[in-house]
Amino acid sequence: MPFILTSTAFKEGERIPKTYTCEGADVSPPLAWSGAPAGTKSFALLCDDPDAPRGTWRHWGVFDVPAATSRLDEGYPKDARVGPARQAVTDFGRTGYGGPCPPKGHGTHHYQFRLLALKVDKLPLPDRATCVDLERAARPQALGEGRLMGTYSR
Repeated sequence: MPFILTSTAFKEGERIPKTYTCEGADVSPPLAWSGAPAGTKSFALLCDDPDAPRGTWRHWGVFDVPAATSRLDEGYPKDARVGPARQAVTDFGRTGYGGPCPPKGHGTHHYQFRLLALKVDKLPLPDRATCVDLERAARPQALGEGRLMGTYSR
């Protein structure tokens, strides 16, 4: 069974609805996954925009998500800690989801949601770790990756 990441808000390659962007309520979309590799002990989620004018812009990072978890509901809290899960500091300078907000007239941006299945329960990251720190710590621990890409333009 493949490791897949999905959303009921948009499908692979589709436009992300306005409610999940800076032009809407700026709440996180609902995400669900299945088919995690054997041995998964936790998950880490990253969302970034590789089309940003100054290079990749990191919109969200969640980690230490327990292996028994199979979804994040719409409007996931922006707190640094949500139960056992923690959130990284985004390029907006805060924890929690920051939705698509490309510069007006900059064309279509591709938002990559990446869910890493990890072989460790917790990542050794300090409070206020950045999304870059999260990806560096998670990559060597990854057993697999599920991806979902949505687009947005203004």
